[in-house]
Amino acid sequence: MQFPYTDGFFSVDSEHGFLPVQAPLKVLPDQYYQIQSIIDDLPNLIHKESELAQLVLNLPNFINQVSQESDIFVIQALYRAYTFITSAFLLQPAFLNQTEGKYGQGRTVLPENIVQPLEFVSAKLEVFPWLDYHYAYSLGNYVKKDPNGTFDYTNLDMACRFSGTSDETGFIMVHVDINSHSPNLIKSIELAHTTNTNKGLQLMFNTLKEVNERRKTMWKASNPKNYNNFRAFIMGIKGNTEIFGQGVHYEGSPDRSLRTYRGQSGSQDDIIPTVDIFTGLYKYYPDNLLTQYLLDMRQYRPKVVQQFFTDLQNNSLDIETLDNTGLKFLYLIQEEVHNFRNGHWQFVQKYIMENTKYQVATGGTPITTWIPNQIEAVLNYMWIILEKITDLEFIEAKRPDLTTRSRVLVSQVEELKKVDYNVSLVYELED
Repeated sequence: MQFPYTDGFFSVDSEHGFLPVQAPLKVLPDQYYQIQSIIDDLPNLIHKESELAQLVLNLPNFINQVSQESDIFVIQALYRAYTFITSAFLLQPAFLNQTEGKYGQGRTVLPENIVQPLEFVSAKLEVFPWLDYHYAYSLGNYVKKDPNGTFDYTNLDMACRFSGTSDETGFIMVHVDINSHSPNLIKSIELAHTTNTNKGLQLMFNTLKEVNERRKTMWKASNPKNYNNFRAFIMGIKGNTEIFGQGVHYEGSPDRSLRTYRGQSGSQDDIIPTVDIFTGLYKYYPDNLLTQYLLDMRQYRPKVVQQFFTDLQNNSLDIETLDNTGLKFLYLIQEEVHNFRNGHWQFVQKYIMENTKYQVATGGTPITTWIPNQIEAVLNYMWIILEKITDLEFIEAKRPDLTTRSRVLVSQVEELKKVDYNVSLVYELED
């Protein structure tokens, strides 16, 4: 593997991990003040349907100016701004017309003055012209309150936002906080490949423990009851026919097909997929439609991350070469992966399932089966690893816990098969 994997904005290496090589721009250059004005006022404008629509429709077409830009950080900031405006404009009616926990219909035509510059900067970044996780909503959207401070979510703000609430900021900035630990994840892979496999696995385990501790801060950072104040705006087109029908028409684009892009989703994050690939867990994904959804999400990542994943898969761990110490670290790593996915599953139950009847995730996947599919894969792999370990004391210590984890998942899946499943009961089944 040839580190770093870089496009100038991101650089996958042991210094930056999955975060940008430097802080993203907080605001656009002065010549784009009309765009910046809309961005700054979005928390107010999302509640004013006609006013937002008029501002968007009357915004000058900046394609000539945008096409002259060469600075990757300006291009990224423009992409971020245009995707925020796109989501706000198209999803505003769905947000404003919520009834009984379900969203209303969105707008299905994006005007040319937005489409042309948006498609230009999207092509420069080699991403879809739709709000994404890396360049737009999360990793490329942080602002440090104290520039010399840490990546603790309490020191982070958002350059662009929809609701403007502390719940929105906390929700997405915890993701940035978590990714501030990704340099050590990359370092663990380098260490395993070049120096000592077991030391690399030990560092990966310790890093994932820290990642899980930071993940838990979500409960303080963002109130689950307020998630719907901004969730509608990170929805995608694909899988959301109730909102967008067959798709969205991009006026003034050479591509006249209806667009169906997936929405911004934490499933586009890179930490757990990296561990899945490196440790060989990906080989045990169930062969089903849900796994196809997971692999489809690979397209919604920067090209440098996609290339990193491809090379990593060609250099993944061979479980048959591990000694007993390596196998035990591998098992402990999978425990942390299970903890992460199980914690994410708890978020889905409390942030989404208790607050809305709309059963489609922001990425366009089915809410009640998406994460359990991946949890099942982790548990199956843990059983395989445990069978290869010869340390009886370790086995006896871990087998009861693994049995409990497996039982809880089976009980949850059975409850979720019911038409009128009890969300509270599903959550109580957590160990």
